[in-house]
Amino acid sequence: MKANVGSIDRILRLVAGAAVIALGYMGGLESPWNVVAIAAGSVFVLTALIKFCPLYPILSINTCGKKAD
Repeated sequence: MKANVGSIDRILRLVAGAAVIALGYMGGLESPWNVVAIAAGSVFVLTALIKFCPLYPILSINTCGKKAD
């Protein structure tokens, strides 16, 4: 598993993920959607922390700047 998420992408994922998680916890969405929001935000935060997005290789995307093998 090689890193494929660059610095700017990581920052955007962390900010967006935290915002979506906060929205889910604050109850700004109806009950079942709170769980969906928290799960989606958690995926964003997790992919930012591990520097790898499983969809990027499928879509041939690499924002890391390093050439992926």
